[in-house]
Amino acid sequence: MDLTVTAEAEARGKAARAFAAERLNDGLEERDRRGRHDDAEWRDRWRAAAEAGLLRLGLPEADGGDGSDLLAAAHVLHELGAACRDNGFLLALNAQLWTIIRPLAEFGSPAQKREILPRILSGEWIGADAVTELASGSDAMALATRAVRHGDGYVIDGEKAFIGMAPACDIALVFARTSEGGGPWGVSVFLVDVTLAGVHRDREIDKAGLRTIPTGFIAFEGVRVPGTARLGPEGAGSAIFARSSEWERQMIFAAHVGAMRRQLAACIAHARARVVFGKPIAQQQSVSNRLAEMRVRYETCLMMQRRAAWQMQTGTGDGADAAITKLYLSEAILASSLDAVRIMGGAGCLWDADAARDLRDAVGGVIYGGTSDIQRNIIAAHQDRGGFGA
Repeated sequence: MDLTVTAEAEARGKAARAFAAERLNDGLEERDRRGRHDDAEWRDRWRAAAEAGLLRLGLPEADGGDGSDLLAAAHVLHELGAACRDNGFLLALNAQLWTIIRPLAEFGSPAQKREILPRILSGEWIGADAVTELASGSDAMALATRAVRHGDGYVIDGEKAFIGMAPACDIALVFARTSEGGGPWGVSVFLVDVTLAGVHRDREIDKAGLRTIPTGFIAFEGVRVPGTARLGPEGAGSAIFARSSEWERQMIFAAHVGAMRRQLAACIAHARARVVFGKPIAQQQSVSNRLAEMRVRYETCLMMQRRAAWQMQTGTGDGADAAITKLYLSEAILASSLDAVRIMGGAGCLWDADAARDLRDAVGGVIYGGTSDIQRNIIAAHQDRGGFGA
């Protein structure tokens, strides 16, 4: 397993750091407090990210990507996260890469890849992954949303909840039931233009964390779509969801591991400068041990993320590997974010403090993309089937 980062990837990582420092941090505190997106403001940053090539990372050139391997893409995202303090933007960017762009590249028809994918890669369009419903949650394919055949197309009815980018998106990947008796194989996926009649996006959620990523509800009331809007064959929704989840769980924290490095560096600097009882708190064993734990988590997460990228690139990973990666990284990021608040003390509890915002943002990581409990179930089920041996 060669996890070496090339000189080209290193250079692109430095460029990503410079871009983040220049374009992504200004006004963060105000955006976080507001908790509602300004569409023009959001799209300005989004298009800038697209122009910087960040939406083409790790995608084959044949699909309009930069042709880099996934280890290089993970490194660029890591460097981006090390300089970007806006965790919501990092999540939105990674979600677009792994749950919108990748499914389109892998399952899209030639016409869909020709007409839709370039608009997303250029930043002209923003996609939303419309899976979750209020009553389904972790049972992701237990969907109430229906897509009923009507002539050569479908009529979609239902509501999706807690959808990242819903208030800002132009197109949604909508998972809907097309067969009542097919169980998980009765679900299909549709690319729905949100300007169509019957699409309603009137509920933007005011969240405790990740407040800078627009999140909300999308309702579909008698929305007519042509058959050409279906992504993949009818009934392929479960397979597309499984594949998309694997990409998401292996890769979505690539930038957040970089954010762990930023967080650790800030805590070390604070601990060296903060003097209590006549000496820097970095010399207090309880604080130095906490910093050591943060370093261990960061280094472990970095290696796990690189291994995950290598597995996706080589096709050697499986559902258990994705679950292990998602479980460990999300829990480690949350633990280190709590340690950062403890090290910063009272100043770390202020609403606008990076430490407080990082902690609020980290909580969502143990929920989105499948809760930590679900990841443990996946790992246990894999072992029960003989998926791990000496």
